Amino acid sequence: MAKTWWDRYEEFVGLSEVREAQGNVTEAEKVFMVARGLVRGAREDLEGQQAKLKEVRDRLDRISRDDNQYLELATLEHRMLQEEKRLRMTYLRAEDSEREKFSLFSAAVRESHEKERTRAERTKNWSLIGSVLGALIGVAGSTYVNRVRLQELKVLLLEAQKGPVSLQEAIREQASSYSLQQRDLHDLLADLRGLVQAGPGQSSLSQAGTSPTREGDTDVLSAALREQLSHSRQVHSCLEGLREQLDGLEETLSQVAGVLQLAKAAAHPGLVEPADGALSGSLLEQGSMILGLSDMEQRLEAQVNRNTIYGTLVTCVTFVAILPVLYMLFRAS
Repeated sequence: MAKTWWDRYEEFVGLSEVREAQGNVTEAEKVFMVARGLVRGAREDLEGQQAKLKEVRDRLDRISRDDNQYLELATLEHRMLQEEKRLRMTYLRAEDSEREKFSLFSAAVRESHEKERTRAERTKNWSLIGSVLGALIGVAGSTYVNRVRLQELKVLLLEAQKGPVSLQEAIREQASSYSLQQRDLHDLLADLRGLVQAGPGQSSLSQAGTSPTREGDTDVLSAALREQLSHSRQVHSCLEGLREQLDGLEETLSQVAGVLQLAKAAAHPGLVEPADGALSGSLLEQGSMILGLSDMEQRLEAQVNRNTIYGTLVTCVTFVAILPVLYMLFRAS
């Protein structure tokens, strides 16, 4: 499996074609060297035959025409001339074959160089495309990360803004309900105190006549007291829950304040003020904190947009500056 993928990669980048062209060059070189060997052998045979023919001719020049050896030497010269002619033709055919094999060898070398040049051009083009795509992916990734962080910060700021408002409304509602219940309880206690104080001063007759009414009032008052007591307990439990929510919200606001201080330090390194260790629970400070959160949200959004634009511009300028250098380097190579 890995070998198959590696073969596909070599075919894609052109290494297989270059390797095949180099193999053709090697084969053509071997054939050319064999042809050169044949030419060398034919030339040596021809030169040897020519030396022998020269020797025979020298003997013919030194011998008399009426000598019996003259005919033998003339016949030998004739046979050697025919052999020289055959060797010369063999030598010429070997030279033609050598030139043909050399042409094939030169063509294979040129093809190999062309394939190598094509592979280098393809690699250079893919390198440039990869550099551009890498830069674009880097810019897109940084932009996406900045957007995600900005959205998370917006959600955190919205939660921090909505939390104090809803909590303040709940506190106001519970406080108004508690004050109404306290007022009703105070009125009931005043009525009960008046009835108790008026009881000993009346006569026994009037006590006998009004006892059913007073008993009814006492039952009503006891029922109202029990109802007010239950309401008071409910209000107390609600206030305890609201107090816990307020404590949790104060912790959240302290965390948000720490995040805002860090963001302000990243956006304006020289203008950071020391953050308070704990947040006040007053409504005025919460309102100012909400305004500060909104302002900081706008600043962070503007800062993220600026950083994105600056990063894109720097990437484009760097690519434009590097492109001529790469072109000159590849052109020189």
